[in-house]
Amino acid sequence: MNLTATVTGRGLLPLLLLGNVAMYTVYLGIGGVLVPAQVAAIDPAHKVTSLGLVAGVSAVFATLVNPIAGALSDRTGRRNPWILGGGLAALGVFALLGHAGTVLLVAVGWCLGQAAMNVYQAALTAVVPDRVPASRRGAASAVVGLGVPIGGTLGVAVASATVGTPSTGYLILGVIVAGAALVFTRLAPERPAPVEGRHPGLGEQVRVFLSCLAHHDFRWAFIGRALLVLGYFTVSAYQLYLLTDHIRLPAGLSPAAAVAVLTPISMGAMALATVAGGVLSDRLGRRKIFIGISAGLAGLVMLIPLVSPTWTGMLLFGGLNGLAFGCFMAVDTALVTLVLPRAEDAARDLGVLNVANAGPQIIAPFVASVIVTTAGYGSLFLIGGALSVLGALAVIPVRSVR
Repeated sequence: MNLTATVTGRGLLPLLLLGNVAMYTVYLGIGGVLVPAQVAAIDPAHKVTSLGLVAGVSAVFATLVNPIAGALSDRTGRRNPWILGGGLAALGVFALLGHAGTVLLVAVGWCLGQAAMNVYQAALTAVVPDRVPASRRGAASAVVGLGVPIGGTLGVAVASATVGTPSTGYLILGVIVAGAALVFTRLAPERPAPVEGRHPGLGEQVRVFLSCLAHHDFRWAFIGRALLVLGYFTVSAYQLYLLTDHIRLPAGLSPAAAVAVLTPISMGAMALATVAGGVLSDRLGRRKIFIGISAGLAGLVMLIPLVSPTWTGMLLFGGLNGLAFGCFMAVDTALVTLVLPRAEDAARDLGVLNVANAGPQIIAPFVASVIVTTAGYGSLFLIGGALSVLGALAVIPVRSVR
């Protein structure tokens, strides 16, 4: 698909940054702090299992909604209505989620929130292949990737400050994403691309939807992303509980405050690696070496808290893990946009790829809760590291990108 927009090229990048900052503000602020804290307050005795249930079921919604929303935006020839609709729907859901008083209601609310956010994400993600030329994809992906450290830092700061009054935190984060959606769609108007008049049947839609995975390079990019994200979320989804029950914190430092300290360190390192990785991969015309090294490093640094379950070990882990994950996501996103099977199906295919982001989040909470209850928190790092190394190896078979 080739959308003609009033804002393109360099002028589009600040708006993409804003949109992605808002998205990761929600994901890391709510998913990383508010939901775990809310679950722990409601069901402290079974918080590990309950959080696994909430996170896993909500990730199912993310997995299902993202590619469907992407395919619908492809068929309508528009991105902006989906960005705006997702952002406004998220605000409505989060305004209610903060008042949930049972684990079931938290699960329902976060499922609906994930659905709304993935409508927003599917359309926003497709803007890069729609409007940015291939030669600038690394730089664009670096700018998009900065949404993780900036949004993560902002989201955790808001969530940590409002963890005692979650309804306030949820509302603030909802306003942020709705505001970003309004600004993006107002300042980056688009002309709809022509859409085909024939609408395929359900069976054909399923076959077309899955056909991109038959593409060799896209399939391996999918596998590598899935493994790395699975390794990352096996650990990060339980960060608050790790700091509560496993890591030896200094006297007077609460787990929520520790998250607020760790996040800027990790996200600052992620920001540096995101920019450096994206720009250097453009300049050198190489993607795979950056992806392989960064994923391998992500695996190795998981050993630090395993060997040293201390606050110092977590600080070192946070910085190095941020460097590895930031470089991987920036360059891997650029690689993915270069191996899409069909440009006109960009949002749909990126939605399929996003299953590699959301799918591991389905598995990770359940796996992590089983690991913690049977083998302890330390084993999370060992398994997360092994998965990340496998993610580094998965990029080797990609043929069309160096």
